[in-house]
Amino acid sequence: MKKYKIRPSNSYYYYKKRKMMNKRLYAAVFILGFAAVALFATGRFKTSIVEIFNITFSRTNQSPDAAQAVYFNGSQIKYDLYRLPKVVKGIYIPATKINDYERYITLAKDTGINAFVIDVKNDRGYLTFDSDNPNLTKMGVVLEKPPIQDIKTIINRMYEEDIYPIARIVTFKDNVIGERFPDRLIRDKQGNIYKNKADDMWLNPYDKRNWDYILEVCKEAIQNGFKEIQFDYVRFHESMNENTVILDTSLSKTEVITAFTKYMYEQLKDYGVYVSADVFGAIITSQVDSDIVGQDFKELSKYLDYICPMVYPSHYAKGTFGIEYPHLDAYGIILRSMEFAQDEIKKIPRQQRRAIIRPWLQDFTMSNLKPYQPYGQKQIQDQIKGTYDAGLQEWIFWNAAGKYTETGLDDK
Repeated sequence: MKKYKIRPSNSYYYYKKRKMMNKRLYAAVFILGFAAVALFATGRFKTSIVEIFNITFSRTNQSPDAAQAVYFNGSQIKYDLYRLPKVVKGIYIPATKINDYERYITLAKDTGINAFVIDVKNDRGYLTFDSDNPNLTKMGVVLEKPPIQDIKTIINRMYEEDIYPIARIVTFKDNVIGERFPDRLIRDKQGNIYKNKADDMWLNPYDKRNWDYILEVCKEAIQNGFKEIQFDYVRFHESMNENTVILDTSLSKTEVITAFTKYMYEQLKDYGVYVSADVFGAIITSQVDSDIVGQDFKELSKYLDYICPMVYPSHYAKGTFGIEYPHLDAYGIILRSMEFAQDEIKKIPRQQRRAIIRPWLQDFTMSNLKPYQPYGQKQIQDQIKGTYDAGLQEWIFWNAAGKYTETGLDDK
């Protein structure tokens, strides 16, 4: 049976343990020094110092590496030994920017940010860091020069600073797989690979080979130390319907996306990671939008640890929730949308799983909206306040370029 090692470098627990051991060591040295002075003064130094040394250091001299190098047979891996919950206050960092991780760590220290969402499978479909995993290299998704240069160093630095690493996995939007496996993509009515207006292609959610491929990407993220798997684009494109593409009529779009989410949650539960998914904010209150993209807020919440609605005020239509210009009332949009989201969650029977709601908020300006409203400190803080006033604790901010308003994010 193949042996697996749970590496200390892939563990929050290890770093917390190490910090605690260091504190104990410093305390022991202080106590030993104080005792030595006292014994020296009484003339008992020579006979007692060795005993004190043995007693004091017997509990502190164990190597944390040795203590945590736990081996399991392949069928008995206990990744959940290192599963620690986190009340997330996070930001998204694109793969092209995360190499400047020390700057983001400084931002986190200055603001109270405690989580980074980092691209693992990007919007094109490529893995963002190097891998020798044969199941991924054969798919053509491993780049010769990936944007993330040293993922392990980045993750370890996050552990040292107690920053929670979340792996963003762009799920069904994929322009890479089709080059080698075109039969795995959604087809138009003429049998050709379907492309939307942006020339994006889509993995077919009905093809379970795609499920296992995404699962392999998740495992690679876990192996590199990520503690949460976050599915983005876990949906159909809004242009896909019975008139434009070939759909499997045995399951509706919402049924197959829910089935995929359930499958992934069940497959990943033994790895000790949390599972989340990004969903459109509109699906919370609109069954029409839910059916179009295949995301059912309530049903997905049964098979996730966290559900992350993208409730950017600038993306809501005029008059939503009775607010004439949603982008001008960041507080009101977040408050109302999160109140409705909780109403949906409460419809799930208590004995079933209920995902924690963690909204995506905006730290960017939609310059084409009228009246024009730049988003800065006030709008950022209004969204955070709206989240808290709705009774929620967690949030993540999105800026596609990874540029954030530090004064707005200050939530210490």
